[in-house]
Amino acid sequence: MRALLAAADTQGAVIRALILRELHTRFGRENIGYLWLFAEPMLLAAAVALLHGSSHLPISGGVKPIPFAIGGYGLFIMFRSVISRAETVLEANRPLLHHRPVTLFDMLAARSLLELASTIVVLVVLLGTAAALGLADPPARPEAVLLAVLLMAWFSFALGMLVAAASHAAPIIGRLVHPLLYLSMPASGAFFAMAWLPEDVRAWLAWIPLVHIFELLKIGQFAGFTSHYADIGYVIGWCGVLTLLGLFALAHLRGRLEL
Repeated sequence: MRALLAAADTQGAVIRALILRELHTRFGRENIGYLWLFAEPMLLAAAVALLHGSSHLPISGGVKPIPFAIGGYGLFIMFRSVISRAETVLEANRPLLHHRPVTLFDMLAARSLLELASTIVVLVVLLGTAAALGLADPPARPEAVLLAVLLMAWFSFALGMLVAAASHAAPIIGRLVHPLLYLSMPASGAFFAMAWLPEDVRAWLAWIPLVHIFELLKIGQFAGFTSHYADIGYVIGWCGVLTLLGLFALAHLRGRLEL
């Protein structure tokens, strides 16, 4: 147990150091510096919310369009950022692998934790501001919102490990990551509810784990929103399988790297 705790402490120190390095290399100390971690996604989510501010959503229960758009796009930004940055993690940090305690897992974990922190701050600030202005109500079930955010972080990180390994093995995969991310947005569930759709369309979309996460987010946000399409066990199953596959892929990749 003592050896296990010492190893965990070492890995925690490595991840903290990588987080500080990532902040410095991405944002530096000029202008607003590290605050860009929160400002950039906040501006994007706010712009999308304003565009949807006058829309009429076809669901009952007092659902308002601005918090609907903020929650959906804010959470999708985390998924997009973790996956897109996983594709470049190796080339950006290859020299660090000369240090024995540093692993590919640590690099991806540091980036994912940064995106998780950014997403939580963005959602709290924007939804809190919208509530203060009378454009939104406080989350009806905060624990469901938090669970949706954590599940999205886990799913994104697990998939990101596979993307990092596959991008190194086949560079064309890295070039396809960005367009595929944008193409996945309409089917992700960020801007629709399953109840809006015909049964045959719902049957196909129910296979997509992201849809279940966004349904859970809406359940947490809106008191009048009910859904039978948020299968948490299904999402956890996907995350577990992707995590195992990702760990095997990273171990295989590390053994083939020429430092």
